[in-house]
Amino acid sequence: MAKFGYVRTSTKDQNADLQRDAIAKVDGIKRVYADEGVSGTLASRPQWDALIDRLEEGDEVVIWKFDRIGRNTLNVLEAVQRITAKGATFRSLTENIDLNSGPMGQAMLTIMAAFAQLERDTIVQRTRAGLDAAKAKGRVGGRPSVVDLKKLATIKKLVNSGDHSRADIARMTGISQATLYRVISTL
Repeated sequence: MAKFGYVRTSTKDQNADLQRDAIAKVDGIKRVYADEGVSGTLASRPQWDALIDRLEEGDEVVIWKFDRIGRNTLNVLEAVQRITAKGATFRSLTENIDLNSGPMGQAMLTIMAAFAQLERDTIVQRTRAGLDAAKAKGRVGGRPSVVDLKKLATIKKLVNSGDHSRADIARMTGISQATLYRVISTL
């Protein structure tokens, strides 16, 4: 019987230290598998797959939180099913779910996974509502455009004159050629 940890971050910019620290406090962890910069929506994650492949009867998988192994209730339950099909058990530290506790552990897993999905769906819904409200007020997210009205007028004039190449126009207006082509496509 061996214990294995699993950590995952969605982007390379995220830091897995919190997950690693929590798992390090668990006695007997043999190895921690880590997928960093890998979305939870992907069915195949290299280190997750390697962990599942090496599991044996009696092993235990320890994670920091449900959303590290799946993005919705079905994903989480399928991931846990892959673990238990190998004869291994599962423990989530944040939700304090341990499948070693029998049927009650499985029931709590299902309930907590549903609440985790509800929380994620609510966050997505609120984010969309906030973006829609901002858009209705004329605010748009993202990086500010490098092409203001004055620069746009200059670009139009230079393009219409036909005297300059696209590279020259980009250089003269201080923008990239890619930006110039995007601006020209809207003229």
